[in-house]
Amino acid sequence: MNKLQLELYATLLGDIKNLIRQAQVKAVQAANAEMISMYWDIGKMIQHRQQLKGWSAAVIPRLSKDIRNELPETKGFSERNIGRMLAFYRQYPILPQPVAKTDLPSTVFQIPWGHHAILIEKVKDHPTRFWYMQKTLENGWSRDVLALMIQSELFARQGKSANNFEQTLPNHQSDLVKQMLKDPYIFDFFTLTEHFNERELETELVKHLEKFLLELGAGFAFVGRQFRLEVGGKDFYIDLLFYHLKLRCFIVIDLKKGEFIPEHAGKMNFYCAAVDDRMKHPSDGASIGLILCQHKNKVIAEYALRGFNTPIGVSAYELTRALPDNFKSSLPSIEDLEAEMGKYELEQPQKTEDQ
Repeated sequence: MNKLQLELYATLLGDIKNLIRQAQVKAVQAANAEMISMYWDIGKMIQHRQQLKGWSAAVIPRLSKDIRNELPETKGFSERNIGRMLAFYRQYPILPQPVAKTDLPSTVFQIPWGHHAILIEKVKDHPTRFWYMQKTLENGWSRDVLALMIQSELFARQGKSANNFEQTLPNHQSDLVKQMLKDPYIFDFFTLTEHFNERELETELVKHLEKFLLELGAGFAFVGRQFRLEVGGKDFYIDLLFYHLKLRCFIVIDLKKGEFIPEHAGKMNFYCAAVDDRMKHPSDGASIGLILCQHKNKVIAEYALRGFNTPIGVSAYELTRALPDNFKSSLPSIEDLEAEMGKYELEQPQKTEDQ
């Protein structure tokens, strides 16, 4: 083959490979949808029998045993999983029917069964659960990642940063960027003493870059740490520089220990202007700044961002997630635990020498 023929062949091979991969994905999705539908039907059958015949929950272990005995090659029919099928039907009793103004059924069919088990167990509010379903599909979350996102209350943290996006970005992009940022960010994947400095925080984030990127969200590509920019014959260093693949723009992150102060906004404006001038491609969007600090007063932050043409967000970060006050009050004290253990020891029968 000559060079042109080799290029044409490479194009043909690439197109065929893409078609094969697309077909494989569709096959997996179709198989998952069929399984979800079957589980829903089984849950419906059990529910109706219990309602009409008065059968108790004892039917589930009997079904599990008989299915495994009569269809030993069939997997997925443990007592626990059959119980999940019943719960699944009860959560979505109108699943096969079209629901006006929502694509909930199609989304439910695309989510793997293991993800459904986590969602039903941990997220009781349906709109919130549907949001996690959408994010799972958008980001390709595994079960472990989904559980982590639910545990960190991602839904409640989305779009909460103080920012000036409505004044500095087009409407369609402003909403997208708002939802991209969180408040607070949770950095509980490393341990720092109370007396850490900003450079130590930066070092730990880069050291645990994979987990840091997971917390930032989909689309972030790491460009550099202490990224050098020369402006006016002087060197300046950006703490962390990223590029967002969906937004097609640079994301400049400035790490601060302590509370946000208005001066931080001016420094971020300078960094973003320098990145736009030195690095931005003509097809890129304006660089976006994200100031991460331990504490912030939202009113002060919003006042500080007024008047800047640069899109900037201000969010807090937490190194460990604090327990809610009402949850703290429900935990037993050390004294309670010791008293309970003492009571338990007293209740135990004393062993004789023969025992």
